[in-house]
Amino acid sequence: MRNFYMNQLQLNVKRRNTGKQIAKRIRKDGLVPGIFYTKGSEPIPVSAEPLALRPLIYTKETKIFDIIIEGEKTPKQCIVRDFTLDPVTDKITHIDFMGIDTSHKMNFEVPIVLKGQSVGVKEGGLLQHLLHKVEINCLPIHLPKSIEVDITNLKIGQSITLKNIISEYYTFLIPLDTQIVSCTHSRLVAKGTTENS
Repeated sequence: MRNFYMNQLQLNVKRRNTGKQIAKRIRKDGLVPGIFYTKGSEPIPVSAEPLALRPLIYTKETKIFDIIIEGEKTPKQCIVRDFTLDPVTDKITHIDFMGIDTSHKMNFEVPIVLKGQSVGVKEGGLLQHLLHKVEINCLPIHLPKSIEVDITNLKIGQSITLKNIISEYYTFLIPLDTQIVSCTHSRLVAKGTTENS
């Protein structure tokens, strides 16, 4: 299923100086210090409005978006590569942006979403979602919001692996025999079987 992410988000950031005290002052002013880096270029220290970062941070999706750095007219496509949160307030304290080249493949971490209701569950089985996200290699234009796995026909005793959902648009970076989801006998059924044997 083609589920490619066509981004409409745009983020404006300001340039800033470096240093712990400066970063501390930026946070005190209500902004989030960060770094924009891209292959072959010097990192650019930046700061951003925390509210503007929320749709990029508090999401399960890996989003490609346009970033406009103060003093530059041309937006750059990038992703959030890393960020830190305050352990007490859950506020964003630092963020790293990574510029991307749309003509080159990159590694991305993508969430796995289960779709449908398993036949096995309807028959009393227990559904086990074992793999919630997976790292893939693909062109940015082929980055999916998420990878959907149809579990409608999954019966008791069966499982779905990465091998079952191979795509021409991206490559999985972990073994293809990795299980995504399985349907097993519920503890109740298993207990009853044991007692009757």
